Amino acid sequence: MEHLESPGGDRRAFLQAGAIAATAVLAGGTADANAQDAPEKPAAAMPRRKLGKTGVEITMLDQGAVRSSSLERVLRAAYANGIRTFDTAKVYGSEPDFKKWFEHEPAVRKEIFLITKDMPKTPSQMTKMVDERLKTLGTDWIDLFFIHGLGDEHSLDDAMNMVTSQEFKETADAIRKSGKAKFIGFSSHHKSRAQIIQAAAEANFVDAIMLQYSPWLQEKNAPLNKALDACHKNGIGLITMKQIAGKVFGDAPTGNILEEVQKRAPMLKEKNLTPFQGLLHAIWTDERISSSCVSMRNTDQIRENADAARRFEPLKTTDIRQLRDLSLALGMTLCPDCDGRCSRAAGTTAELGNLTRFLTYHQHHGDRSIARAEYAKLSPAERDWSGADLAAARAACPNGLNFAELLPEVDRHLA
Repeated sequence: MEHLESPGGDRRAFLQAGAIAATAVLAGGTADANAQDAPEKPAAAMPRRKLGKTGVEITMLDQGAVRSSSLERVLRAAYANGIRTFDTAKVYGSEPDFKKWFEHEPAVRKEIFLITKDMPKTPSQMTKMVDERLKTLGTDWIDLFFIHGLGDEHSLDDAMNMVTSQEFKETADAIRKSGKAKFIGFSSHHKSRAQIIQAAAEANFVDAIMLQYSPWLQEKNAPLNKALDACHKNGIGLITMKQIAGKVFGDAPTGNILEEVQKRAPMLKEKNLTPFQGLLHAIWTDERISSSCVSMRNTDQIRENADAARRFEPLKTTDIRQLRDLSLALGMTLCPDCDGRCSRAAGTTAELGNLTRFLTYHQHHGDRSIARAEYAKLSPAERDWSGADLAAARAACPNGLNFAELLPEVDRHLA
C-alpha cells in the first residue's frame, strides 16, 4: 500500500493519509521502490504464529515478492524491521536477489523462513524443480516449497488429484526426507480453491497452503470457510495473499474523503490505524491464519505494516464490518472471495474474476508483464465479456465489483 501517516488529532494530516488509503486499499502498493530509503536500525522482534503442525513459528507478516531494481535493499529493510518470513517464486524473477543477499550476509539464511514456488504439471516434476530453485536461490534448503497457483494450469480434477494422490504423497515425503525442502504445500487463487483446499485438507499430505483471502467471508458455512476449518483442524498452516485491492481509476479523490473514512470506519481513528493496517488486524483476528504475504515495495510500507503486526489486537465483528463497508463504498478491483458466481450470474463464459485480478496486477501491483501474460493465457471465450449482464454480475459479487467500469479498463490495458 502507499505510505500513510498514522491518523492522529491533526485533521489535515489525517485527510491526506485517509484520502490516499481510502481510495487505494491495496495489498501491496504503487509507491516508488527506487526512492532513497534511510538505513534501517534493527527493530524489535515481530509477533509469530505456529505454521500448522510443522512445529515452526513464522512472523505474522510475510515479505511478498516485488519486482524492483532495488529489491535487495527492500529485503534488507524487511529483515531490519523484524520480518523473518520471505516469499519468492521462479516466475517472479526475484530468487537471484536472495542469492546475492545470502552471499553478502550468510548468517541471514539461518534466520529467515524462505518460501518459493514452481509450477509442476505432475507431482514427479517437483523433485527437479526443487533442485532448480535451490541453485537459483544459492541455498542448501528451502523452508517451504509451494506448487504455484494450483488450478491455473490444471483442470479442477487434476488440481485436486495433484495434492491428494499417492504419487504426490511419496514425492513430497522424499523431498522432505532429503532436507532440500522442509515442508511442501501449494498456493491458489482459483475460483474453485475451496474444493481444492477441502480435498487437500482431507488427504492431509500438505504442510501449508497460501490462498487468496478476505477477512469478511459472508457465510459461515461457505465452502471456503469449511475448507479452512478442515485445514486448521488437521494442522495445515494457512498464509493469506491477494488480500484486497481497489482504486478509483484515473480520478483524484473527490468529496470529503475524511468524513467518508470516519463515517464508514471510525474504529480506524480510535485505534490509530490506517485502513490497510486495519485490514491486517482483521485478517490476523482469524486464528486459523498464520501469516499474511504482502508485497511491500519500500521502507515506508514495510515500517507501517511491521508496526501493525506489533500493535495487533483482535478486532470485534463490528470493527471488521466497518472495514468491509469502507472497502465496498470506495470500490474494489479484486474480489478475494471470488468463486465464479459473478460469471454465472452474468450468463457468460468470460472469467470476470480473473480479468479483474489481472487488471489489479497491472494497475496496483506493478506487475504489468505478468498481467499481460496471464491475460494472454485465457481463451477468447474466457476474455469475451460482451453480452454479459454486468449489473447481475455486480449484484452477485461478494464484494460488489463494478464490472461495467473495470472490464473496459481490462481491454484497454491488457488486450
